[in-house]
Amino acid sequence: MLTRIRKAVIITTFLSAIAIVLSVSAWAQDRAGFSFRAIDGATVTSESLRGQVVVLAFGASWLPLTRNQMEGVKRLADQYAGRGVVAYWVSTDSENPKSKNFVADDELRGLARKYNVKVLRDPDGVISKKLGVDQLPSVVIIDKQGNISGTAGGLDPNADLAKQLAARLDKIL
Repeated sequence: MLTRIRKAVIITTFLSAIAIVLSVSAWAQDRAGFSFRAIDGATVTSESLRGQVVVLAFGASWLPLTRNQMEGVKRLADQYAGRGVVAYWVSTDSENPKSKNFVADDELRGLARKYNVKVLRDPDGVISKKLGVDQLPSVVIIDKQGNISGTAGGLDPNADLAKQLAARLDKIL
């Protein structure tokens, strides 16, 4: 009798684990869908980037670590150019002139030129929340199939973002 109960518990646990893995996998795939407005006016979507590894570095222009993060995005873009990796810096700054965190597109264009990075906007934080970003700065890596492959929250001011992410990117390439 005890053996039957153990078998039932093991089978139930196994089936529950499979259900959790399947639901998490479907959830992760759903989470990776996005559509950003680039500061040049173009729309960048998860579908338009399918087949490439995507690095989304979320930040805000007022953060002290913005310069380090943008330099890291630039190094990643240069290091992985031609290897199927695209890197973007995503501004979570507000587009509302009445907001204390307002930043105009012209200011972001200046940052983009200064650091030579592609800048997208997520002014309401809707996409960052959907992708699981809970602090700034953060990085989300999306694989070629459009699934979230990894995230990194916070940023060590003395660390090289490109070096930190290289092993993850090499693994999914």
